[in-house]
Amino acid sequence: MELNYPPFEMTDISGKPSGLSVELAQKLADSLHRPLQIENISFDGLIPALLTKKIDLILSSLTVTPERSKVIAFSQPYARIGLALLTRKDSTLLKADDLNHPDRTLVTKRGTSGHLVAERLFPKAKKLVVDKDAAAYLEISQGKADAFLYDQLSVARAHQRYPDSTQALLSSIQEENWALGLRSSDAVLLRQVNAFLESFHQQGGFQKLSSRYLAAEEALFRQAGIPFIFSSTP
Repeated sequence: MELNYPPFEMTDISGKPSGLSVELAQKLADSLHRPLQIENISFDGLIPALLTKKIDLILSSLTVTPERSKVIAFSQPYARIGLALLTRKDSTLLKADDLNHPDRTLVTKRGTSGHLVAERLFPKAKKLVVDKDAAAYLEISQGKADAFLYDQLSVARAHQRYPDSTQALLSSIQEENWALGLRSSDAVLLRQVNAFLESFHQQGGFQKLSSRYLAAEEALFRQAGIPFIFSSTP
């Protein structure tokens, strides 16, 4: 995973991996009776690391896409989320369609699903690609970009962090699923991962993690009438 996406994948004050996905990874390792070793790898390097057998699994809020499905296998989804837009507080953007214009600039994070689909969703807009979330927020705050295309949860959290300078257009532009990534040849491990996810969901494991890490965000989604990411069965 890339330990740069709190509260899912991050490090604690001592530099150790922490977050919702880290706890989920530990629960999975326990169910498989195998030791857990987390490697912190840049997001766009995760699939190459998997294919070259430097790692065995990707658990990094990874979106299932047709492009990725051509080279790796995915577990059953464990979360459902949509793409949304973060804009400046004083932006004239009122809906996603307003962004598809040559005078508009869209920023995305390299390797994310937003980056992968930006050209298809907004072919007329100028594109700006950055490597870190913070860089995207800076482009928005400085007015160098009109919107940041990212998942709904990240957009909501960014707006909570910068309420005086941003606004969140949370209506889903495109629905997505998060899943674990595996090598296509690891069929046995894939079955084991799917069995774990099914059991963990039925036992309320995702709801417990959500209550611990995402209580404020879950309330915000509820207020907006948007289904939360763990509300559906895997």
